[in-house]
Amino acid sequence: MPDVLRLTLLGIGAMRSPRYRPAGLLVEWRGRRVALDGGPGATPRGHLDAWLVTDERSELRSSLRVLAARKGFVCCAAGFAARGLRIAPLEVVHTSHPAFGYRIEAAGRCAVWAPEFWTFPEWGAGADVMFAEAAGWDRPIRFARGVGGHMAALDVARKARALGVKRLVFAHIGRPSIRARDTGARLPYGEWGIEGRVYRLR
Repeated sequence: MPDVLRLTLLGIGAMRSPRYRPAGLLVEWRGRRVALDGGPGATPRGHLDAWLVTDERSELRSSLRVLAARKGFVCCAAGFAARGLRIAPLEVVHTSHPAFGYRIEAAGRCAVWAPEFWTFPEWGAGADVMFAEAAGWDRPIRFARGVGGHMAALDVARKARALGVKRLVFAHIGRPSIRARDTGARLPYGEWGIEGRVYRLR
């Protein structure tokens, strides 16, 4: 059987989502299991080899610390490498303090976990699959005092297509995007993430 990079969406919600669990991803490769973000209700079962986060100062940091500690981890923004799997943190423009996305590579395939950003991370260009920001729908969400925010989902879709992202999955869905979905709005590129769905790269 060929090696398969398994990527399971633990949740797809933006902060205080009325519908979804917190955005999170479980990466599995050759027996290694690494969690990225998540939170209450979006915690992977079974053993983990690492628990990484995109923002060490996020609103969920206290909950994540408790959940990770139960599995013996201190969750942090860091890299991971084992058995041909490489998970590298790369900076994103998002807020006034450092924030990251992750480039996940194994057997020549590449996935990107970048659930929050103000500016599209060009290091995600050409990814086989990218899990991306969708807090806003047709307008960006600007933080107070101009310290960043969330790029609009429609702009993310256009930029991802222009940069050759092969499969775009929206995995940080905020209220404006939920309202747009409920009224039948269509994405120009990409798809909505589904909690619990497994995305496979061979």
